[in-house]
Amino acid sequence: MTPDMLADLHARTMRVPAPWSARDFSTLLLMPGVYLEGDATGIALGRTVADEAELLTLAVSPDVQRQGRGRRLLADFEATTRQRGAVILHLEVAADNAAARALYDSAGYEVSGRRPRYYRTPDGTRIDAILMRRTLAAG
Repeated sequence: MTPDMLADLHARTMRVPAPWSARDFSTLLLMPGVYLEGDATGIALGRTVADEAELLTLAVSPDVQRQGRGRRLLADFEATTRQRGAVILHLEVAADNAAARALYDSAGYEVSGRRPRYYRTPDGTRIDAILMRRTLAAG
């Protein structure tokens, strides 16, 4: 997928945090350790450093949400993460994103912290970021 396609998908799925631009994606994809899973229906983008990884974004097209696409993307991303040598996977999610939090909870992620007032909504409201992590089982 091109950075423009990634930015379009992100814009259709994200409110908080603010959607990333094609330039944001271009910059990220050039960084060491960054990898992408998915296709036009959904993406998971992250990076590994040593034996830890971070899920930077998970976005599923609105027309296929609630059909298990996010769960499959997360599982594929975790498998790739293990292949890259990571044993701990970190992520952050907006405190008010109930669907994403339910997905991560059901996948075995545990709350590891909170960043108060971390995200800004389009109307200027501030929302906490919930930090989560999971130890990945050997593949």
